[in-house]
Amino acid sequence: QVQLVESGGGLVQPGGSLRLSCAASGFAFSLYLMSWYRQAPGKERELVASIRTGGSTNYADSVKGRFAISRDNVKNEVFLQMNSLETEDTAVYYCKAGRFGYSEYWGQGTQVTVSS
Repeated sequence: QVQLVESGGGLVQPGGSLRLSCAASGFAFSLYLMSWYRQAPGKERELVASIRTGGSTNYADSVKGRFAISRDNVKNEVFLQMNSLETEDTAVYYCKAGRFGYSEYWGQGTQVTVSS
């Protein structure tokens, strides 16, 4: 059974930091592109960051220099370190696993609220 379980969300003040984790099971994690998406109220879901099997990364322009994605192919986890958080970063953050020719998988999401 495939599972993606996010954790680490919460309430943080502007300028603060959070580290999101996504624990994966039930599929060949190391072969999948792993991504973080987010969806703010009233907005479409958007790609935040992704990391390929070899470790190369890409980021949305809005988070470049502030967020960092990483993965642990031994523990089957992907992380999103979020620094210098802004109120505009408030959203539900989702973990996604994707691989060409295979089904994609989504986690249930974790809420991040940036507010003073």
